[in-house]
Amino acid sequence: MHLNPTWRATGQAGHRADVLNDERPDMQDAHYGQVASLLHWFIGAALLGQIAFGLLLDEIAPRNTPSRGAVINLHKSFGIALFVLIVLRLAWRLGHRPPPWPASMPYWQRRAARLGHRALYACMLAVPVFGYIASNFSKHGVKLFGLALPPWGADLPGVYAFFNGLHVATAWLLIALIAGHVLVALKHALVDRDAIHRRIWPWASGARAPRRTDPLPPCGEPRWRR
Repeated sequence: MHLNPTWRATGQAGHRADVLNDERPDMQDAHYGQVASLLHWFIGAALLGQIAFGLLLDEIAPRNTPSRGAVINLHKSFGIALFVLIVLRLAWRLGHRPPPWPASMPYWQRRAARLGHRALYACMLAVPVFGYIASNFSKHGVKLFGLALPPWGADLPGVYAFFNGLHVATAWLLIALIAGHVLVALKHALVDRDAIHRRIWPWASGARAPRRTDPLPPCGEPRWRR
């Protein structure tokens, strides 16, 4: 079967424009799925609580006091539990495509958003991993909600100090990234008023999140640009 050259050229050009620009109006109202939205808000609240817990450790249980060990291990236990949730969130994210960006959002902002999300995930994983490694080069090890996990490393104060320093540094980087994430969301909500922040609201995401195996919508972004 032979296609009319004019129709073929016009159709290809139109499809390419749609793919690159996400210009269909119905794509601009897409939301994250219910599971992704709930995980986002629950993990976000838990992260803020865990960060505050870490910053206030010395006030809650000063060094060389009887309660210090129990409070530190509670912080470690919450960190491990949060790490598991973050891994689950990441697995869900990898298996379900996010909604397409609206056509009104410039490409540089899309690119910045993708890089920012990747940096957030990297720090959310790195902070507990560095803390766990540091604990295993200390004689105290980890007590997971009271269950003693013997350290698999030797008691090496220098190695402990190195990984604990990484734990603290990445925690501060995570705080900066979270602050930037919140400020950008507020800008979209209060200044741009483009409803991008509503994509992650749990009560606005009734549709099933698309899986990675689902076919791409005809006007969606190319998979490699997400």
